[in-house]
Amino acid sequence: MNPLLILTFGIAAPFDDDDKIIGSYTCGKNSVPYQVSLHSGSHFCRGSLINKQWVVSADHCYNRIQVRLGEHNMKFNNAAKTIRHPRYNWRTLDNDILLIKLSRPAITNAYVSTISLPTAPPAPGTACLISGWGNTLSSGTNYPDELQCLDAPVLTQAKCKACYLGKIKDNMFCMGFLEGDKDSCVVSWGDGCAQKNKPGDYTKVYNYVDWIKDMIAANS
Repeated sequence: MNPLLILTFGIAAPFDDDDKIIGSYTCGKNSVPYQVSLHSGSHFCRGSLINKQWVVSADHCYNRIQVRLGEHNMKFNNAAKTIRHPRYNWRTLDNDILLIKLSRPAITNAYVSTISLPTAPPAPGTACLISGWGNTLSSGTNYPDELQCLDAPVLTQAKCKACYLGKIKDNMFCMGFLEGDKDSCVVSWGDGCAQKNKPGDYTKVYNYVDWIKDMIAANS
């Protein structure tokens, strides 16, 4: 299991106000140091620290953002600039990617560090790590303070499209379990959470690497 793989490959897009991470376990302390919590009064989205001054997240998270770094010893850092993808479609969630420039460079240490951009698209069958905060129960409520983790496989594009007829674009891919019981609706959109034949859908960050590099270079 590569703990960096899912955030390297995908940004998640919540499609449900009741964020959930079903079948998860508490992440090891400081084991996901690139995890970022986005705040606008309170936590509402997450992202990944890709260098000391830039965070990648989802465009549907666009808001007045304050960035919180470090899952156990969190430090606030204001957003100096947000860059939305020019072809983001809020109806289909295609091109659901957002860049956030921090007001000051992050100080990297044992609990804050960066994650590399992907060098290849997500391969079916790859075991990935999903992380986030949310309700761990499919019915009822349980919101742990600790960051939650979930291991899930990348599905083939054919299976993904069969689960969501007409909704899966070339910039999306699916992860999860077709039998249900485990899912992360903190970091994915889908039909319900942990439902049979309804895996989570993610943005292929690999498709946007050139755009990310160009935007960072133009706004440094």
